[in-house]
Amino acid sequence: MEMNLILAALATYVLNVPFGYVRQGYKKFSVMWFIAIHAPIPFVVLFRHLFGLGFELYTYPIMVSAFFLGQFTGKKTRIYFDAKKLKQEVELTDTKKDRS
Repeated sequence: MEMNLILAALATYVLNVPFGYVRQGYKKFSVMWFIAIHAPIPFVVLFRHLFGLGFELYTYPIMVSAFFLGQFTGKKTRIYFDAKKLKQEVELTDTKKDRS
């Protein structure tokens, strides 16, 4: 049972990383922001069913933590890549100014 819980939590985490990435691109509390948070929930329920976890109380802290950690990781990944992209754009603009 514990191995199934770990696998379900890992699947939940991996599923939520792209949703967290997308969520970061929208205004907080907008419709798309809410969709990015709530769209993976049916899949988490499916994972619980497929891995035979049921809805036992001891599984909730682990699964909820995996859910939000995946969202958080996706958010931080988006922030990192956006900053990197902005830095490259600034460097390109600075080199164009130096040439003229």
